[in-house]
Amino acid sequence: MTTTFKTAASGRAPSPIEPLPHQLLAALAQHRMATTGQLHHLLRPDAARQTISTPLNKLRRKHLVDYTVLPQSNRARAWYLTSEGARLTRDFPTLRGRSAYPITSATAASLKTPHTLTVVRTHLAFVTDARKRGDEHGHLDWTPEVSHPLSDGEKIITDAVMHYTHIGDDQRTKLRAFVEVDRATMSSERLAAKLIEYARLWSYEPQPSGRQRSRQPAVPGAVWLRWYPLFPRVLFVLTGAARYVLDHRISDLQAMVAQHPLVATLARQVPLGAAVLDDLERQGPTGNVWVPLAGGEPRPWTEL
Repeated sequence: MTTTFKTAASGRAPSPIEPLPHQLLAALAQHRMATTGQLHHLLRPDAARQTISTPLNKLRRKHLVDYTVLPQSNRARAWYLTSEGARLTRDFPTLRGRSAYPITSATAASLKTPHTLTVVRTHLAFVTDARKRGDEHGHLDWTPEVSHPLSDGEKIITDAVMHYTHIGDDQRTKLRAFVEVDRATMSSERLAAKLIEYARLWSYEPQPSGRQRSRQPAVPGAVWLRWYPLFPRVLFVLTGAARYVLDHRISDLQAMVAQHPLVATLARQVPLGAAVLDDLERQGPTGNVWVPLAGGEPRPWTEL
């Protein structure tokens, strides 16, 4: 199946702006799944809702996307790529090198819907705030399910890696964060143990073995330097339970920082914070909603 998009009127130079159908496919490839409303807010917040729903339905007729109907939602749709859509987007320049975990069936979509859509919801809180502030953070600056190696053949998979550019009066500051979205579906102890995994990633320096060791010396430095100039800050976003339950889970994260020696060392070098998703949506991520896990008063995520 061959699919083409019209990018410019006949006789004119191509536009540097990707057409909306292309953006919709890229957004679904990036985020795995999103509702019509989420895609509307992400890509065309100032346009009518039909601006998004019309091309989505055209893409569905071309068998590039499909949807599942969310329960108890007045027939709201959550969209995902079909196998053909996933194959097509692998060739998009903006998506080269990205991890591919497509959701390509209604069954898989129904299983992943709650967590995946909550991760998108978290992203939208940052997108909304960035627009208000004049910062740079768009639909491709949030990469879900990013894997990094740990020692002993293990790996850590973060819910999302965020890239964000803060625009000041006379400078641009690039910020990065590992984002963990907690829906209170795992024990508080397991959630806090994620901090140990991040501390291991921060300290892990792989050593060459066998033939590689004899050929050349080891490249010094931690493994994360392959991807980041600075270790990203670690942000926990909590939802899915009563406020007092979420507060207790944040306290358990703080206790892990205080009690685990490697995590405590990480906290002296890397900003660590936790916030409630409802607060992010009401006040914005740059409000005083983030609890520093090493202690202190709530503050913006940029000031952890």
